[in-house]
Amino acid sequence: MVTPHTQQPELARALGVSNLYLKHEDLNPYGSHKGRSIPFMIDHYYAQGDRKFVISSSGNAALAAVIHIQKIHTDTGEPVELEVYVGHRIAPHKLEKLEAYASEHIRIVIKEHPLHALTQATQAGFRSLRQSVDDTALIGYTSLAEELCTIKDLGAIFIGTSSGTTAQALADYVLKNKPAVQVHLIQTSSCHPLVDAFESSDAPDELSIADAIVDHTAYRASTLIPLIQKTNGRGWTAYNEDIRAAQELTEKYAELSISTNSALSIVGAMKASEIGYDIEGAVVCIICGD
Repeated sequence: MVTPHTQQPELARALGVSNLYLKHEDLNPYGSHKGRSIPFMIDHYYAQGDRKFVISSSGNAALAAVIHIQKIHTDTGEPVELEVYVGHRIAPHKLEKLEAYASEHIRIVIKEHPLHALTQATQAGFRSLRQSVDDTALIGYTSLAEELCTIKDLGAIFIGTSSGTTAQALADYVLKNKPAVQVHLIQTSSCHPLVDAFESSDAPDELSIADAIVDHTAYRASTLIPLIQKTNGRGWTAYNEDIRAAQELTEKYAELSISTNSALSIVGAMKASEIGYDIEGAVVCIICGD
């Protein structure tokens, strides 16, 4: 499951950083960085006897779940069940991807209140795959942290963040194993409860074109924020104009077309460079997937 990290000297110059790598989690077999953790969670609870799972997701985590449940069903023939709850605002192309896996044991259901439906399903005996409240999810991201830390001059990691689960796992790992590395998290102008601990803005919220950042609860904030601060990283807000600019720069200087959600990490590096944020070593931006 190792994904490549590519050095991007031209994009680095355009962003104003000395050395830049893109970590291509979009090439993960599960479609995104969620493929590090969701399959791990399923396998963990499957080994404990669970056979009924439920997830509420805007897309990437759900896709990882349906792919892995289908794999288990194919490999074992067991009737493992998965219910996927999505909201009415899910992007049509993401819904189409999910519905391609729909079957008698994988059900894709549009709900007015997906999290409420998840709670009800959990009470009915389904195992929740909600990463924001389950520390089992953190373990799955260890492999990502290990791969990033093979970059010898690594100085900072930038990652778009919703619940903060991936960012927490990365920050915890580097503090224990490579403490000179900063971890920076980026949220959108629609949803930024974690970033609010680092910066404030008088600009009004807007409907973000990056639709994967949806967790307004910030359950992990009390643990995550101190970890990010210990790494000497911080949080950044990405506005739509920032996201479009990051996509254009990546297309022009790296010849890569990236999703709005993947562009969040580029926005963070761009903003850090603009204010002269002190980073020693290479910058890595996580290209997270769709």
